[in-house]
Amino acid sequence: MTALKPRKLQFAGLAALVVTSGTFALVACGGDPPPKTPENGTSTASTTAPVASAAPTHEVDYSADDKLKSEVSNAAKAAYEKGFAAWRQGDLAGAKAAFREAADKDTKAPAPLYSMGTVNERLGDNTQAERAYRDAIAIDDGYELAVGALSSLLARTGHVSDAESLLTAKLRKTPGSARYKTYLAEVKSIGGDTNAAQKLAQEVLRDHPDAKEAMLVIARDHYRARRFQVALYAVTAIVEGSADVPARDKDNAEVRLLRGLIQRETGDRRSALTSFEEAIARRPDLFEGYVNVGEMKLEAGNAQAALPVLEQAVKYSPASAIARLDLGDCYRLLGRTADAKRELEYALKQDSSLAQAHYNLGLLYLYAPSVPGVSDGEKQMSLSMKSFETFKSMKGSTKGFGDDVDDLLSTAKRKQAEIKVKKQAEVGPAPTSTPAPSGAAKTDGGATAPKGDGGGV
Repeated sequence: MTALKPRKLQFAGLAALVVTSGTFALVACGGDPPPKTPENGTSTASTTAPVASAAPTHEVDYSADDKLKSEVSNAAKAAYEKGFAAWRQGDLAGAKAAFREAADKDTKAPAPLYSMGTVNERLGDNTQAERAYRDAIAIDDGYELAVGALSSLLARTGHVSDAESLLTAKLRKTPGSARYKTYLAEVKSIGGDTNAAQKLAQEVLRDHPDAKEAMLVIARDHYRARRFQVALYAVTAIVEGSADVPARDKDNAEVRLLRGLIQRETGDRRSALTSFEEAIARRPDLFEGYVNVGEMKLEAGNAQAALPVLEQAVKYSPASAIARLDLGDCYRLLGRTADAKRELEYALKQDSSLAQAHYNLGLLYLYAPSVPGVSDGEKQMSLSMKSFETFKSMKGSTKGFGDDVDDLLSTAKRKQAEIKVKKQAEVGPAPTSTPAPSGAAKTDGGATAPKGDGGGV
């Protein structure tokens, strides 16, 4: 494997970015799993920061919700179950096809359309996801899952006011809906209004003390505001309880994911890794868990161990720019240049604001012996410099990750100059013009011609 330049690790990636913006800039996620029909190397690596759970709070507990025990008719049940099984395996194309079949077989059921929306989100097709959610709501105006998924999608894609309007209208019709109020609290938190988010979630808990979804919103909001200790207290209350209050939901995967994020941010890496692995075990589709485990293995210098984990992350959420970024850097560290280039370029296609992807591409061009699609070493160094310059312009004056970019630019320039010198040496010295014989005379055009006697013809 090609020797790669060691460099300083960084922990601050996504989590730092989302806090400074005042919003939660979440990765394309596709929500929670579709509701299931109840059946009676040694190298340092670039890292992003802890990837926060993007899943909106609309997970379904069928054992406690009679309304959702008849999601689809018997004619559509087999297809719907097939879609759910495919989702669990990370077969998103298969899941989408099966949910489409279920929707065609039961045109009065909103659940298959909602489920198609979650799959489309994971595939990065937010337009089709929104359409599917709206189609589900058109069938059943009170289908809370689709309303929650739609409001979350709108908020995460920069349409917070539209999401608020949607939920406010729903609450006017159904003022007693704990779910709608919880969804609104989540939207407020995504929009950076932590006071409103906390107030709404607390109102839900006042009327429904065991509302784990509201508790999760409270914990998420504290995490987004970097109030880590308070957030940790909230998630602990859900999965462990206290001496006086039993655990609300000890097997909740989202809560364990969030607890891992908090532990990772506060330096408790061993506990964080355990929490992420527990989250994955309970929700194999929870791609953020794989991303964080993979990042931690990269940080530990073990790209080989990170590889299968990050490949799982991309399998469950192929449109995730962060997952693609991490996988691309993992491939880079393992010397798989073509794969690294493909993943890093895909990450930038999904999110052009990922400065780190430009930095990692710069490293790839700088240190790889050759890069597919690049004609020669001189061009490769030019692309390296271009990537580093782009990163530098996006990074600004922020201290921390990428502080060595000027040194890397200098290295790329030096290597390019060396390549040019080598090329010239291989070609040999430039040919010199042969002096004209002493008896030759120059023509008007500069060419030599034999001297005549001047007498002409």
